[in-house]
Amino acid sequence: MTDASGDETQTVDVQLVRRDGYRFEVSWGLPGASTEFLDEPSPLGSGTGPNASRLVAAAVAHCLSSSLLFCLAKSRVSVEGMHATARAEIRRNERGRWRLAHITVELAPTIPHGSAPPFERCQSLFEDFCIVTESIRHGIPVDVTWREAPGQTKTA
Repeated sequence: MTDASGDETQTVDVQLVRRDGYRFEVSWGLPGASTEFLDEPSPLGSGTGPNASRLVAAAVAHCLSSSLLFCLAKSRVSVEGMHATARAEIRRNERGRWRLAHITVELAPTIPHGSAPPFERCQSLFEDFCIVTESIRHGIPVDVTWREAPGQTKTA
């Protein structure tokens, strides 16, 4: 899709429906994809699924892993295995609000001996092609809109 300025754009739509407490069912907008449940950890929720902070950490790790795998495939390096670990640090900001303060991702691809030159090339390139990591690093504008729930009237 091309927007009014002529830039190419894509959209990703997900839907969340509250089931109980802080537990939401997520539909990913993908044919055949299973739904998942998100929940807040105790004491707020019951911790029956990941919360948003865990999803962000997983998204960064997945994006970086996929970007590295793509670069290695383009360089004709067979990857025998891939493991990624993400750690999100959550701290209070100057106003005392909890925020994601830092994400560390450790990537551990298993590649054949003799693949060092293309691997080193990919190490210098792959992060720039990771949509999620680069978006988070540079900040993502977020707009919030409201839709009235059926049967409710808006009050000021």
